[in-house]
Amino acid sequence: MSIQRILIVDDDPLSREFLIEAVSSLGYQPQGVSSASEALECVRKIQPDLVLTDLRMPDMDGVQLIEALQQEFPGLPTVIVTAHGSVEAAVEALRLGAEDFLLKPVSPDTIELVFRRIGHTQRLELENEYLRSELVGREAPMFIAKSPLTLELLRSSGRIANSNGTVLITGESGTGKERVAQYIHQNSPRAGGPFIRVNCAALSENLLESELFGHERGAFTGAHRTRPGRFELADGGSLLLDELGEISPALQAKLLRVLEEEEFERVGGNSTLRVDVRVIATTNRDLPEEIAKGSFREDLYYRLHVLPIHMPPLRDRTEDVMPLAEHFLALYAQRNGLATPKLDASAQQQLMSWRWPGNVRELENVIQRAVILLQGDTVKCSDLSFGPKSFTATTTTPEGELDGDFDEEQELGDRLANLQMADIERMAILATLACTGGNKTEAARRLGLTARTLSNKLKIWKSAGLVA
Repeated sequence: MSIQRILIVDDDPLSREFLIEAVSSLGYQPQGVSSASEALECVRKIQPDLVLTDLRMPDMDGVQLIEALQQEFPGLPTVIVTAHGSVEAAVEALRLGAEDFLLKPVSPDTIELVFRRIGHTQRLELENEYLRSELVGREAPMFIAKSPLTLELLRSSGRIANSNGTVLITGESGTGKERVAQYIHQNSPRAGGPFIRVNCAALSENLLESELFGHERGAFTGAHRTRPGRFELADGGSLLLDELGEISPALQAKLLRVLEEEEFERVGGNSTLRVDVRVIATTNRDLPEEIAKGSFREDLYYRLHVLPIHMPPLRDRTEDVMPLAEHFLALYAQRNGLATPKLDASAQQQLMSWRWPGNVRELENVIQRAVILLQGDTVKCSDLSFGPKSFTATTTTPEGELDGDFDEEQELGDRLANLQMADIERMAILATLACTGGNKTEAARRLGLTARTLSNKLKIWKSAGLVA
């Protein structure tokens, strides 16, 4: 989290002015008040990032001020700085939530060290919160490649990773654009920094602006506290803007400014924040066509189109089908506590002959359904389901005739028969999560559940060892 605005509370004018000058010399934006009551009013107005307060003051001491701030502004970091320190006072201040307890005279270097430590700690906490909410249940990034097209793409991505330019990854939905973005980040000099993702298609314009740039307390209804955005979380690392083509023209202008100047303001804020972020964008849209329609800014396109990568569809890299299928077999067998099944010749032939309009995501869903509903240890052609309605297999016999017709709905009914409702519910939720790429909010919407209900069920199943 970026700490910039500092409120200094001290009833001694000389001490207050010294702290204001010291904090200002470090590049922060200080504001001083002489009492705790003034401090409370000031916090309500300017919403500082940190409060630096004296201990002994006439109307309310520093410990009482911290207690009042924690009740009204939970999470606002505070630091005590005083010439009258005692072990008891320090323990009480820390117990109430103070981040540190400094003794006067305090040097600017000591103040800077404390501020940096607090900012670093807050950033780690926010990154952990983001990772818990965004990446629970997602597999560690890996890229499976066997076809010449994909191998060449990985070689190009490796060269691109060593640079610092903006990357634009294009391709159909479900081809694995996000995996390429993760591969680039992990093989770049920024690999030790955060990799933050935002799905631009899943949020309204106002929500997306807040997610990208953060917001100040009171910026809109429900903004009960200041919250940093994804750009701040990604500082020093990479930010994936997934499905960038869905961003509105108004927000495109703000994004262009960040890419060009590396600075922005939070929603409802006046302070300009600077970040060091590498942007990787993906889209399944034809952006030149969107430019011709007037729905995408040409200047933003050229700012993003520095290092372009095109992800080919799965039908153009069929050599990847079987390695991916075997990977998904092992993955979903492990998640469901099963032995990894095998694919018989008919299943392999069907997988290789299918056109995969949904690309890798469709292949993953087909294999997941087969594993969950499988009776036995071998996946056959009849165990593969390629659509919501009945499907006629296209396996060719030696005589060239079509073989393997089956009624999928009857097949599904036979497999679900005699299963307990709890098992069917778990299967439906896991399958829907796979269809949404792990997006619990979208999966809950499709299933008619609340996101909290879905999360609670996953936690219960995980603790019981029913899911990985």
